[in-house]
Amino acid sequence: MVLHSFRHGDPAGGLDRQPFRLDPNSRGAPSSYEVDLIVNGVRHVYGFILDDERVLEEWAFHYPKGRPKNIFRRDGDNVEFGASDRGKARSIKSILRPNALVLSTAASANHSALLPLYAWFSRNLLLADVRTRNARQVFSARLLDEDSRLRDSVLSLMKSADLGITGARREEPDPAFAEKVEKAMRVLISEELENNPELDVPPVDTVGVALTHRGADQEVEFPFEDESLGTLVWFGLVGPVIQALSDGAVLLADELDASIHPALAARVVELFQNHETNPNRAQLLFNSHDVSMLGEDSTSTLLGRDQVWFTEKHHEGATRIYPLSDFGPRKDEAIAKRYLAGRYGAVPILDPAEFAESARQSVIG
Repeated sequence: MVLHSFRHGDPAGGLDRQPFRLDPNSRGAPSSYEVDLIVNGVRHVYGFILDDERVLEEWAFHYPKGRPKNIFRRDGDNVEFGASDRGKARSIKSILRPNALVLSTAASANHSALLPLYAWFSRNLLLADVRTRNARQVFSARLLDEDSRLRDSVLSLMKSADLGITGARREEPDPAFAEKVEKAMRVLISEELENNPELDVPPVDTVGVALTHRGADQEVEFPFEDESLGTLVWFGLVGPVIQALSDGAVLLADELDASIHPALAARVVELFQNHETNPNRAQLLFNSHDVSMLGEDSTSTLLGRDQVWFTEKHHEGATRIYPLSDFGPRKDEAIAKRYLAGRYGAVPILDPAEFAESARQSVIG
């Protein structure tokens, strides 16, 4: 999968290596997204352009025999479909809203040519960030069910992380606790419930698992809420990692190294880099502040030169993204050291005197 994203008006989509200057007209300009991917062995390209109010353009085509074939093309309110499923195409046009995507509308209408593409997005993009942590923990816990085909893999990764974990047990969620949380949620959204009586309070998902740890004399079982943050973070990551590797999906991880040891984050990367552990060609797309990921030279780095991209935020508020390969680093180049020295950019400019003055003011009052 290759994803392109840029805001119209940024030079070369923000990927050029010239001095960055934000186009003053780009603030209100539309944004464009395009994905190049393989679905059921066939290359597909899907993209759209939108502003704050509506979808301006949208397109999808595939290469069933190596040559591009149009599935649909949208220009404003005008949508032209290819030859497949013309009856469904007419119904899609009749219900399409200006701010809705053709792809999602076509999925609700069961358009045969677009369903596989929609299914790829709905099933094969796994997000791991701080907002999904609890949901991911619940997901990992469900993989520990006795009838789960991935149970052994989850247990193995938990034990291999050197956290002292020897086992895991699924337990029934505490109904009293779930009821208390539901009541609290009702209080928090009471105003919304008054304005919309039909609004449902979402069900409370509790993790429902207890982890067993190695002890001096015997194994000890801890309640899940008593586990360390690092253990909780790792448990919430294990499930999506195993699922992605199993299904050949794409795992999007925000701050992969957050709250886990750099060596552990490196092992996750290795799982995706190794064909034996990743035969289904799953992909890992992550950001990190762990400089050790860059390695000292080409013999010690986990990542290829074309796999490393830097992000640099400018005072206008825009962020530029560019690859390490743009710099043509030598095989013996000390990548991590040169990065910290600012040779590739993407390093925050910090003034020690400004920090000291800020602290001094807070102390003095």
